[in-house]
Amino acid sequence: MRFISTRAKGENYFSASEAILKGLAPDGGLFIPERIPAIPKTFTLTKGAWYAMYQALIPYFEGDELENDLEEICYSAFSFPVPFHTEGGKDTLELYFGPTAAFKDFGARFLAFSMEKLLKRRNEELTILVATSGDTGGAVASAFHGRENLFVKVLFPEGRVAERQRMQLTGWDGNVTSYEVEGSFDDCQRMVKEAFMDESLHGLSSANSINLGRLLPQMAYYVYAASMYELRYGEAPVFVIPSGNVGNATGAYWAKAMGAPIKRIVLAANANKPITDYLETGNYEPRASIKTLANAMDVGAPSNIERLFAMFPDIESFRENVSAYSVSDDEIKATIKEVYDESGYVICPHTACGERVRRDHVTESHSVVVSTAHPAKFNDIVEPLIGREIAIPKNLFEIMHKTPRALYIAADYHNLF
Repeated sequence: MRFISTRAKGENYFSASEAILKGLAPDGGLFIPERIPAIPKTFTLTKGAWYAMYQALIPYFEGDELENDLEEICYSAFSFPVPFHTEGGKDTLELYFGPTAAFKDFGARFLAFSMEKLLKRRNEELTILVATSGDTGGAVASAFHGRENLFVKVLFPEGRVAERQRMQLTGWDGNVTSYEVEGSFDDCQRMVKEAFMDESLHGLSSANSINLGRLLPQMAYYVYAASMYELRYGEAPVFVIPSGNVGNATGAYWAKAMGAPIKRIVLAANANKPITDYLETGNYEPRASIKTLANAMDVGAPSNIERLFAMFPDIESFRENVSAYSVSDDEIKATIKEVYDESGYVICPHTACGERVRRDHVTESHSVVVSTAHPAKFNDIVEPLIGREIAIPKNLFEIMHKTPRALYIAADYHNLF
């Protein structure tokens, strides 16, 4: 299996390991597989979620130097449950049982274990730059903290992350440094990209969803989840995915292309609407991000859109395969309260975007809303709406009580070095 850039297809080829260590392709594009492989015929659900995800990943590492390490990496990285909250076919996939209570633990841990193995084998070091609008930075910091041959710089926007997210972003020392940036998430993401394009800087890579090693595990849990759902109900579900940088959704599209039983994929956006506007007008226009209650989705220029454009290169094919709807802050609040009043089930603002879209736009009886973060991370939003406190999971509690450390900087990547 070889990987190519979204911007120069077929001209330069890279192995999975090379793509993971580089983060961004040399021309500034994102790595994609030269072809989407099929799910292996040996795929099984009988050995647990981690093993099913390992099998989904095997074709992407065929002939790669990590091929023989892949099973061990998956066993170590995917060491937490991947449960459904079942509601008679209108289910919710809970992806927040990892160390930082967010779906990004899957990709961050897989990436950290993979990079550490590669770098130790090569006797090399890397500095990881990661921009975050909420959950990514905490997941990356947790996954990479204490890993050998790796140093991490986490960038997050001043005043635009929840307080408990900020605790997760800043409670680190040693090989992890956190930077509170005077600006938006888009500024943080721009700083990372500009640093990568600076030829005077060496030994840099990314742990954002632009990195192939973050995206492949997301593909893998969709293969697992769709297969589990079909086993339970005998139907392929519609997946409704809260979307900001669109990496999570891209993973689902890759899983569907591999043959995972997914009927269709619907994106749920907040007030940041570059994709919904593109579907309406046919013109894609990145813009400044807008601050919302679903802050991890506050992205005005989603980097993974390049990967979706590589799959669906014109507006006609894009509209045939991609549906997206926007949800307002008022609708987020109303949905959190509505779901709790109906069933006692507590969801975070991002999950509420997905649930609102399901209720308003999905007519099929078999669907899955992807729940991306534990609601306890957004207690200041959720608790007043449901009228009670949310129990803090043990993993989140431990991180929250670390000593906060962050450097405050202007939005210029030179301040990182």
